[in-house]
Amino acid sequence: MRAADGSLAPVERPRVIYVMGAGRSGSTIFGVTLGNCDGVFYAGELDAWLVRAGDPQLDGEQQRRFWGAVRARMEGAQPLYGNAAQRCLERSMALFRPRLWRTRRRLRGEYRGVAEQLYRAVARVSGEGCVVDTSHYPLRARELQALDGIDLHLVYLVRDPQSVVASFNRRDVAQYSKSTLTTNVYLWLTNMLATLVFLRHPRERRLLVRYEDFIANPPATVRRVLQLVGSDAPPPALDALAVGVPFQGNRLIRAGSIALRPQAAAPPRRSRITALLQLPWAFMLRRLHPAAASAV
Repeated sequence: MRAADGSLAPVERPRVIYVMGAGRSGSTIFGVTLGNCDGVFYAGELDAWLVRAGDPQLDGEQQRRFWGAVRARMEGAQPLYGNAAQRCLERSMALFRPRLWRTRRRLRGEYRGVAEQLYRAVARVSGEGCVVDTSHYPLRARELQALDGIDLHLVYLVRDPQSVVASFNRRDVAQYSKSTLTTNVYLWLTNMLATLVFLRHPRERRLLVRYEDFIANPPATVRRVLQLVGSDAPPPALDALAVGVPFQGNRLIRAGSIALRPQAAAPPRRSRITALLQLPWAFMLRRLHPAAASAV
């Protein structure tokens, strides 16, 4: 359903744009940009909602008011508070830990019910017809595919693996780090699962987006994503993007507003081991469709 300005009007069955892929791929600035479009609400990383028992990462008045209203609509979610659902159902390594399989089966039905209720509550409280969740995890996307009460649209956000490895290698920021080898293993597992989930989703409701294309031409990429969810709303002005009240995200969410200037992504420091290990995925990802680059 569209409003008079072409945006998505609030509906009982919200549209959800789920952004999956590796961490450090630019999902926060991507989500903030989408959240500045008419009819779209940027919710941040909602995988943390149960882990944090509905308390947002930032303790501001607006955050408390908004997420408190969401939590008030979440009847019956309390038994899942904690990290068990995330650890067993969302994290990629859960597939390789047999001791978690029985718990996965036990939690799955209740977890899906709470996830659907959460998206509906966020859409209702925000008054927007589309909710953006930048939780990353491919296995979370796999669980969301089973929900009947939302219209799920998948965006597979990929970034040059050299840039992802360089970001995880950094030790001068307040985020956890990984070694080059560990990050490459993480990228392999994430890309494998994300590709499988992407390909099993309906073609008309999935889109591959390269971070480098987005940062070079944000309006074109945003228009393509909005087309995915059936919105004719224009891209936002990029000089003062309101961050809003995302539940969780990287340090960018601490800013009141962000200026996004189209630019070529800075070339990362090259790692031969990364180039070699990620070569198969460079080949595979070029062949995934539909891709936003084809419309840029």
